[in-house]
Amino acid sequence: MANNDGLIAAYILDGKGGGKRVGWKEIQEWTPTAGLLWVHLNFEAPEAQRWIKDESQLEDVVGDALLAEESRPRITTFDDGVLVALRGVNLNPGADPEDMVSLRIWAEKNRIITTRRRKLLSVADLCSAVEKGKGPRTSGEFLEDVADRLMVRMGGVIDELEDKAAGLEEAVLTVESHELRPMLASIRRDAINLRRYMAPQREAIARLQSEKISWLAEEDRVRLRETYDRLTRYIEDLDAARERAAVTQEELISRLSEQMDNRMYVLSIVAAIFLPLGFLTGLLGINVGGVPGTEYKAAFAIFCLLLVALVIAEIVIFKKKKWM
Repeated sequence: MANNDGLIAAYILDGKGGGKRVGWKEIQEWTPTAGLLWVHLNFEAPEAQRWIKDESQLEDVVGDALLAEESRPRITTFDDGVLVALRGVNLNPGADPEDMVSLRIWAEKNRIITTRRRKLLSVADLCSAVEKGKGPRTSGEFLEDVADRLMVRMGGVIDELEDKAAGLEEAVLTVESHELRPMLASIRRDAINLRRYMAPQREAIARLQSEKISWLAEEDRVRLRETYDRLTRYIEDLDAARERAAVTQEELISRLSEQMDNRMYVLSIVAAIFLPLGFLTGLLGINVGGVPGTEYKAAFAIFCLLLVALVIAEIVIFKKKKWM
C-alpha cells in the first residue's frame, strides 16, 4: 500500500461507512465541504514530513507530535481537535508482539491525519472496511473504531500469553527445570512489556471519552467506555498471567530446593556411615610398627566382619533417631 512519497492511504469518507480513495492531488484540493478526509502517512518519508510541516496547516506542536520518533499513549486537545497516540501489538512477520507499534492520530471534525512507521494490521483492516462500505462515518466513530480494532488484536496475544502461563503451571511437575526457566522468564517479560504501554493507553482512552469535544457524540463516548473496560480487563489478565508465572516459578524453585535437599540428605547419610569406616581403615593402613593382626592370617576377614557389624549398628542407631 505504501508509496515512496509516504502516502500509505487516503480517503474522503462519504458519511455512510464508505469512502473514495484519493492521492496527493485530491488531498491538496480538498475542502471541508467535500467530506471527511482521512490521510494515513509513513512519517519517515520526506514528502510526508514536508506536507505535515508546510501544507497541512497544523500547529507546530501537533506536527512535531505526528513526526516524533517515539511516543507513549496519550491524548492532548487543541481547540476542537484532539491529538491521540495509541499503541498496537506488532503482528508483522518475524516481529515480537510485545514490541508495540505506535499510531499517532490528529482528529478534527472534518479531517483525520494518522502517521506510523511500521505497519499496523488494525489500520489495514480499517482501510478494507472503508472500501467495503463498513467503515466509520464520523471522526468520533473513527477514533472509536481504531481503538477497538487495536484492542481486538491485543486480545489474541494476551489470550495466548495466558494459555502459555496455564500450560507451564501444569507442566512444572513433569518438565525439566532448565526448560521451564526461560519460558517463565519470557512470559513475565512479555507481560511487563505489554502492560508498559497498555496502562497509559487505558488512561488516554479514559480521558478521551471525557473530553469536551463538540464532534464526539454520546454514542462514541459509550463505545469508547466499552473499549476502556475491555482494555482494563486485558491489563488485569496480564497481571494474572504475570502472577501465575511468578507462582509457577516459586513452585519450580521449591521443587528444585526439595530435590537438592533430598540429594544432600542421601549424601549426608552415606558420609556419616563411611566416616568411622574410613577412620578405621586409615588408622590400620599406616606403615608403622605395632599394627595389630599383621601376623595373623584371619585378621583381614575379622576386620571386614567388624566393619559390616559397625555399618549395621550405625543403621540401627540412625533408624532409632529417625535420621533415616
